[in-house]
Amino acid sequence: MDQNWNLGHRLKHVRQQAGLSQRELARRAGVTNAAISLIEANQSSPSVASLKKVLEGIPMSLSDFFSLEMPAQNRFFFRASELLPIAEGKVDFRQVGDARKHQLQILHERYEPGADTGRSMLKHESEEGGVVIEGEIELTVGDEKAILKAGDAYLFDSRQPHRFRNLGSSVCVIISACTPPYL
Repeated sequence: MDQNWNLGHRLKHVRQQAGLSQRELARRAGVTNAAISLIEANQSSPSVASLKKVLEGIPMSLSDFFSLEMPAQNRFFFRASELLPIAEGKVDFRQVGDARKHQLQILHERYEPGADTGRSMLKHESEEGGVVIEGEIELTVGDEKAILKAGDAYLFDSRQPHRFRNLGSSVCVIISACTPPYL
């Protein structure tokens, strides 16, 4: 494993163990939310001084950060608290494991009332499917639109423009899968 991946994964793990969102850690550390996001995504390699400043928001020392025993990467089972947040807010996506190591991405999706994946339709090089566990969701795929309720499911080529919207008054929960992963 390369060192940058370890650093980003390690920071995300420590932040989640502290029960902090990226936004809250950024606020505490006096840095931008984007800075935390880029470090965790291994798109930015912080200086020692910058990393120290971020860790003060947890709080944790550099030596504790680097000596921390990390969970094994080859895992088969994940507790609800171990799902990795990849989107937080009115639309909340939690991922099972590290999708970069697999050909399948599995998500626990939660849509608050009024939540929407955006006016711009999504489109990516994958196939995806899912089952609505609770609530209901409006799903648009291309020119087709349907309201799916608990127990209903979907399966489509993700290269087709698509959008999810919760028009209901209760939370919608979906378990979905995407292959190859949409990273």
